[in-house]
Amino acid sequence: MSNSIIREVRLIREQHAASFDFDLDRIFSDLQSRQKQHEAEGWKIISAPASSPPVSNIALQRIRFAHR
Repeated sequence: MSNSIIREVRLIREQHAASFDFDLDRIFSDLQSRQKQHEAEGWKIISAPASSPPVSNIALQRIRFAHR
């Protein structure tokens, strides 16, 4: 991404937060209501992917200690 895009996104985010006096509860409530509105308009809402489970390093430990 170019710096101009990042600057623009940050500016929009800052303006949005400022319109709610940087109150996280009000910002979150606004975002939730916008999401409900978009769903009602037929937009497809995609959930964030679940974080993957931590990778076990047992196999690496076996290799590391196998040659001793």
